[in-house]
Amino acid sequence: MTITITAFERSPDGGKGLARDTRVRWALEEAGLPYDVRLVSFRAMKEPAHLALHPFGQIPTYEEDGLVLFETGAIVFHIATHHGALLPADDHARARAITWLFAALNTVEPPILELVTARIFEGDKPWSKERIPLVEERVRDRLKQLSARLGDADWLDGDFSAGDLMMVSVLLRLRPSGILDEFPVLAAYVARGEARPAYQRAFAAQLAVNAP
Repeated sequence: MTITITAFERSPDGGKGLARDTRVRWALEEAGLPYDVRLVSFRAMKEPAHLALHPFGQIPTYEEDGLVLFETGAIVFHIATHHGALLPADDHARARAITWLFAALNTVEPPILELVTARIFEGDKPWSKERIPLVEERVRDRLKQLSARLGDADWLDGDFSAGDLMMVSVLLRLRPSGILDEFPVLAAYVARGEARPAYQRAFAAQLAVNAP
């Protein structure tokens, strides 16, 4: 079995772990699976060869023995369901872990991405000063709900799972804004995720690509 993923030739975040290939690297490391990385430039991402793998011209993509996937949720779900290590054996616990994976992507990440867009890409607009506080409050509302649910538990539902992997990855996007620090329960949760050896290996691999 040969697994190949794609990643930025030069990541916009400079290798800080925010590019989405880090999520896939982390899942592969948790599962103990070897993989190759094919680096692509921004130009190559829009060319036919890459568009055949990812119709929207983004990264990462995932190739395994003739199977081609895109979208980190689908890729992490595939790794978790077919290679073990990221989903519990109990059917109900497994279903709950999958629910958290989807919650990270569909409920928690959208307002965070909206904030990233508002700050980085729309910050120079005349209406940004009014818009950004509104978006920040939407993010805080989600974090209050998530923090209350997590409480004093280490992970979202029992042992660490694909749901935690995705949730931590999503929350990491908040670090530059400082909002994550307003929620000590979630900041500690993210720190536990970052402390996992598999995450450390994934982060180091991505950083190495972007080292000066």
